[in-house]
Amino acid sequence: MTDVGTRPAPDAAALVRRPARVRLLWLLAVVLALAAIMLASVAFGSRTVPWGDVWAALGGADDSLEQAAVTKRIPRTGLAVVVGAALGLAGGVMQGVTRNPLADPGILGVNMGASLAVVTAVAYFGLTSPTGYVWVALAGAAASAAFVYTIGSLGRGGATPLKLALAGAATSAAFASLVSAVVLPRNDIAGSFRLWQIGGVGGASFERVGQVLPFLAVGFAVSLLSARALNSLALGDELAAGLGERVAVARATAAVGAIVLCGASTAVAGPIAFVGLVVPHACRLLVGVDHRWLLPFCALGGAALLTAADVVGRVVARPAEVDVGIVTALVGAPFFIHIVRRQKVRAL
Repeated sequence: MTDVGTRPAPDAAALVRRPARVRLLWLLAVVLALAAIMLASVAFGSRTVPWGDVWAALGGADDSLEQAAVTKRIPRTGLAVVVGAALGLAGGVMQGVTRNPLADPGILGVNMGASLAVVTAVAYFGLTSPTGYVWVALAGAAASAAFVYTIGSLGRGGATPLKLALAGAATSAAFASLVSAVVLPRNDIAGSFRLWQIGGVGGASFERVGQVLPFLAVGFAVSLLSARALNSLALGDELAAGLGERVAVARATAAVGAIVLCGASTAVAGPIAFVGLVVPHACRLLVGVDHRWLLPFCALGGAALLTAADVVGRVVARPAEVDVGIVTALVGAPFFIHIVRRQKVRAL
């Protein structure tokens, strides 16, 4: 295995472009699927709401218990959509930056680093500002990403996919233990910070969504604007430099966009894993490897997957619910094992 900068370019067959018409049809299909899942999210939960009440609540009515339930589910659905889109897009960018098919904010320990930073700041430094949560989470995500990449780069072969995945998994497990060590002795925060150990979108409000939206908007913009550079990096660092791309700047800029998305989403929803792993691989099957198409599809696919996982978690355990982080783990863990067992796991 070779370092990320000298890996061979992908096979020619992998670079065959999908016709624009096919991509547009898949785009329409994904958008319609996301809209249907969002409707299901406001209709189904601990109690099922008739569609008449759903439409009435969406129109502003709040006259019955069913309509009140829909009104409460709307911000939860919105949070699931924006967090899922952020994680899906971050996964696509991370896989493009590292050319690592195993890259995922959860697997590489980025989300858990953000969680540990937030919990530590709250427990020992009295952090109470929701905006402060985001800044601290961004710092934790960046530090964790740098730590994992440094550890994964040690030894012969540099930062290979499997070494990064192993370093990230070990780091994530260690940080999860540290989160528990910080939270468990503090009964005053243990209940409210359970989501920083699992990940969930329960208890969402428009205020919480609004507080994180500016950070997510910056992350989305930086990541999507990096699409062209990621296409160049996919050809290998030497060829990208020959085409006039400033490789280090392009890689760092895209990584910053992904870290902002991870930190902001973790600050508001906790460490949700595997969305950024599953979604980019599925989207490549639909639209190919052109990041100008792939990254928007990753955002839409991540939103659909996380919202669907939240609906499933609410329905399968009525009247209780299963946190969305558990549902995504049940979906993503077998997929992760499948990717690891593939013979072409060396690079994208």
